[in-house]
Amino acid sequence: METKKGYKAVAKYLMVSPSKVRPVADLVRGKGYVEAVAILEAMPQKGSDLILKVLKSAGANALSQNKKLDEESLFVSELRVNDGPRLKRVWARSHGKRDILLRRMSHITVVVDEKAKVGK
Repeated sequence: METKKGYKAVAKYLMVSPSKVRPVADLVRGKGYVEAVAILEAMPQKGSDLILKVLKSAGANALSQNKKLDEESLFVSELRVNDGPRLKRVWARSHGKRDILLRRMSHITVVVDEKAKVGK
């Protein structure tokens, strides 16, 4: 049986393109929990708010499942931004023609873990 690694939170079907969220995710991947929260709160991008919400949820999951943890002992061990489904919308053009507009969605997965566990 597989051992549990980290504390996970997932947000699905977010109406933002994954290509806009991934650069924000790259900034906080591997950082400490407190530092990652501070970085995301200071950023103006929409993706930073979405990642911050999922990160806080993962931190809350960790603290509620293991009472011995505190926020300083956590770090972002995994942060994935995956493609979700695409909504196809019609964009009317001249002469009765149309273009297809793809509204992209994202799935964000955050896993936080203890810093001491990595060395084992």
